[in-house]
Amino acid sequence: MIAPARKAVDLAALSQPRIRVSGHVVDVSPQSFRVAGLSPFVRLGDCIVCDGPDGEELGEVVRVEEQAATVKPFAVRFQSGVRTLAWKTGPITVSPAQSWKGRTIDAFGRPCDDLGPVEPGPVAYLTDTLPDAAMRRGRIKDAVATQVKAIDIFTPLVRGQRMGIFAGSGVGKSTLMGMLARAPGFDTVVVALVGERGREVREFLEETMRGELGRVVTVVATGDESAMMRRLAPKTAMTVAEYFRDQGEHVLLIVDSVTRLAHAARDVALAAGEPPVARGYPPSVFSELPRLLERAGPGAEGSGTITGLFAVLVDGDDHNEPIADAIRGTLDGHIVLDRAIAEEGRFPAIDVLKSISRLADLAWSGEERELVSRLRAMIARYEDTRDLRLLGGYQRGADATLDQAIDLVPHVYGNLMQHPGDATVTKPFEELSMRLKAGMTGG
Repeated sequence: MIAPARKAVDLAALSQPRIRVSGHVVDVSPQSFRVAGLSPFVRLGDCIVCDGPDGEELGEVVRVEEQAATVKPFAVRFQSGVRTLAWKTGPITVSPAQSWKGRTIDAFGRPCDDLGPVEPGPVAYLTDTLPDAAMRRGRIKDAVATQVKAIDIFTPLVRGQRMGIFAGSGVGKSTLMGMLARAPGFDTVVVALVGERGREVREFLEETMRGELGRVVTVVATGDESAMMRRLAPKTAMTVAEYFRDQGEHVLLIVDSVTRLAHAARDVALAAGEPPVARGYPPSVFSELPRLLERAGPGAEGSGTITGLFAVLVDGDDHNEPIADAIRGTLDGHIVLDRAIAEEGRFPAIDVLKSISRLADLAWSGEERELVSRLRAMIARYEDTRDLRLLGGYQRGADATLDQAIDLVPHVYGNLMQHPGDATVTKPFEELSMRLKAGMTGG
């Protein structure tokens, strides 16, 4: 299927000779620089090129005033000085192709691996674009098995769904996302590693995705790169995912993490002079996040889907902090990882009572829905009385429902435990049923 025309860029038009209007740098700060002479000709989001000591330096216009435009560089540090000439250039584009599968690229689509140049596709796509119109999108209907038991039972995924994984640091978020990246049922997996540790890139590719790299495109912007690169990487990954979706493929998009995207967007907005309004976050951050997240989902009728998994690093384990709260309201469900569960050694550390899939009814049968409802009630009863039971304040036989929960919930928890190297489970409800029957009979 042909991609929507509004996302494509006419490469022939860009290559035509044109008059270049130049300005010059008048001010340089650690976070940005200002260019005079271009204000009448540039808009927010336009790119500016300067002649640096080590070649061309690229930046993006983040503020336009009559006297000068404020530009945020893509490099960690702007190397040029005042009076350096600057030119307006075209918007940032990438040209995905089927040959990109198995490759690792940066936010500009340049190769980061040792496999040679990345072959560009015939069409360039803008990295920053609007989502498809609501009435042009197809309906979500097909369930997909992740082979992670806790998710397939309590928070099942549907193709085209956007799910958030909310967790504090060190609770197993990246490990869980690595398990989900191996899920069958997807033609292509696009992974954006945003602000991650540099050492984790090779670990993810060589260990987590071993044997699966033929269908994976990885976009990397590590924590030592500039805020502009970390802000651009998820947009590039989304653009690549949209390309494969428009080819009719079912795509799994993983962004780890959206929180670091928000941090990068905050740095850019503060450099542009925006005031902080919520724990240091300027207003534009809360409008930029849903604009990106809404690009995932089903495409036009007859095209493929983008199933989005977005990691949210919860600051200080506060699940109501501004970024987590804003993202949770935009997505189609959320999976919450709990530190207390991780400390008990139960992985993945999913809190099934706080996690929800808003599209679960499209995946469950009637019997499965009833079973999950009863299990949630049983687990809630078990957890609510934990302190009472530990203090010896409950005597067995006083409450038959609680007695059943005490007998069965540990078996449920044991069944949900799963590690990356464990054998895959294709029928999680059958396995859980057998485990519960064994618990009821004392087996």
